[in-house]
Amino acid sequence: MYDTSTHSPHCGITSWPRRAESWLDDRGKPAWIAAMVLGFIFVWPVGLAILAYMIWSKRMFNRSACRSRRHSHAPWKTNYSGNSAFDAYRDETIRRLEDEQGAFEAFLKRLRDAKDKQEFDAFMDERAKSNSADDTAKDVSAY
Repeated sequence: MYDTSTHSPHCGITSWPRRAESWLDDRGKPAWIAAMVLGFIFVWPVGLAILAYMIWSKRMFNRSACRSRRHSHAPWKTNYSGNSAFDAYRDETIRRLEDEQGAFEAFLKRLRDAKDKQEFDAFMDERAKSNSADDTAKDVSAY
């Protein structure tokens, strides 16, 4: 619903668009697209205005307007349940998962580097064979 702590307490024309934007952001890109389509169906200038706003605010091209906002702060690192055993378990699990993620990303980098090296070595071998074949052809044509 409407949270008065994050929005202006004033009513009127400036607050309802912000509430509508926040409501649509909470539901993600499909809600924005649905609002745009409904705007085109019922009052085409409204649909055009929503499309222009989505492009201008880069909501059209972001993965999700609300996803980036939700993940921009790590709520599990600041919100504690009050149960110290659970909080310690959660913190340890998150640390372990972050370590595993880092190790997996390092593994993927090594895998990509090995593949790149293999492709480069194959290219260099092919080039060396091509150059040696050209040199042999030049030597034979010289006689």
